[in-house]
Amino acid sequence: MSFWQRKNVLVTGGAGFIGSHLIEMLVQAGSLVRVADNLINGKLDNLKSCIDKIEFVNVDLNQFENCLKVTKDTDIVLNLVAKVAGIDFNKKHSGTMFYKNVLPNLSVLEAARINEAERFLVVSSACVYPRYCTIPTPETEGFKEDPEPSNFGYGWAKRVLEIQAKAYSDEFDMKIGIVRPYNSYGPRDHFDETIAHVIPALIRRVFAGEDPLNVWGDGEQTRAFIYVKDLAQGMMLAAEKYPVPDPLNIGTEEEIKIKDLVKLIVEISGLKPKIIFDSTKPAGQPRRNADITKAQQKIGFKANTALKQGLNETIQWYLNNVIKR
Repeated sequence: MSFWQRKNVLVTGGAGFIGSHLIEMLVQAGSLVRVADNLINGKLDNLKSCIDKIEFVNVDLNQFENCLKVTKDTDIVLNLVAKVAGIDFNKKHSGTMFYKNVLPNLSVLEAARINEAERFLVVSSACVYPRYCTIPTPETEGFKEDPEPSNFGYGWAKRVLEIQAKAYSDEFDMKIGIVRPYNSYGPRDHFDETIAHVIPALIRRVFAGEDPLNVWGDGEQTRAFIYVKDLAQGMMLAAEKYPVPDPLNIGTEEEIKIKDLVKLIVEISGLKPKIIFDSTKPAGQPRRNADITKAQQKIGFKANTALKQGLNETIQWYLNNVIKR
């Protein structure tokens, strides 16, 4: 029997982009899944492949009483509840991003403690890292200086949650794991212009026919994008094999410059817009890439989806489900 077979698993924020893929894997592994989501960022349509196999609760996790209700009778809590946005919103609304990410997450872990959940997974972020960090970045730099300025509030919120995990593990002997996901992408991503991250934003704009295609930054900044299914697998491995408050980077070693990413998306699209880079606009960290040595050692994690393959699948999903070309 697998570790996940017949486990009562709560996934908060589970109707979202990442959560929906995670839930499909949990159902396939034989878990009894409860999903708690207020459907502000998520959609029930994301769960259509398994909606008849799960319990869905439409709930506001900013209210502590609701956190107590949804964590009752759970073996494992995978806490994905989050306020997400694009770089422009993050930069202008650091207070909002801090508050709206700290409040529900603090409450969910406290409720899980009261209800004696066996295990808990804190989903932190690569946004905890400072602007100028070692590349590839080891977990030891997670509290070095302030987080990257364009993610200041969000990054500090995630740091607070990691501190809570360590404190609760120390005092209450809880089994709590921490993952720091890197930039993810894939089918069901957020393509809305107000919250889309770089890959879905570029896909939407390319297929909207923007010409010229204006890209923020000079294009020299780099990222290492992890396909959503690989990320979900990393989360499950962390909860199963390393439930200790010692963060694990979940990412890929395939680093790419943004200018090359843009060219790759355009190439796959078959369209030929003129590409213009605007260096007067914010571009975030100069480089971002994970040192995944510890995740490989502790949980046997490795991302298996190459960027070009993942982009092809993401674009095909976008064509079939969003613009239905």
